[in-house]
Amino acid sequence: MGDRRPARPLSHAEWSARRLCALCGREARGFGYIHKLHIGDAPLYRFCSMACCEAGGALAERGGGVIDKTAMETQAIKDARRPFAEVLQELDLLAPFAERSAAEIDRIIEACVDGFQASMQRQAEKRPTLDDDIPF
Repeated sequence: MGDRRPARPLSHAEWSARRLCALCGREARGFGYIHKLHIGDAPLYRFCSMACCEAGGALAERGGGVIDKTAMETQAIKDARRPFAEVLQELDLLAPFAERSAAEIDRIIEACVDGFQASMQRQAEKRPTLDDDIPF
């Protein structure tokens, strides 16, 4: 993960919407980590338990404040490159991306996925109940 982008602090809305543990994906329950307490300069991580908080903090400490993507997340981003390129080609937008590195393309894909997931979490929080019909 040599290409690290600068940390951007989360807005209050983003912080509130992130209710998943940064380590295991379970519901975050009030445990948090800010690398070297650089509020506004370092990413904020939420955790489900003190065990995940300590492990996540140790990972972030070794990674300079960043918790690296899992192998599965890294592979999923690589697998998304081809469909991304196909859509760019269909929309006649491929030329501006032709000279971009794989790491830059991966950043675009990751930003789209992160934005999609954050929106889904915000929308889910606003729902009063799970009122969808049972599909069977």
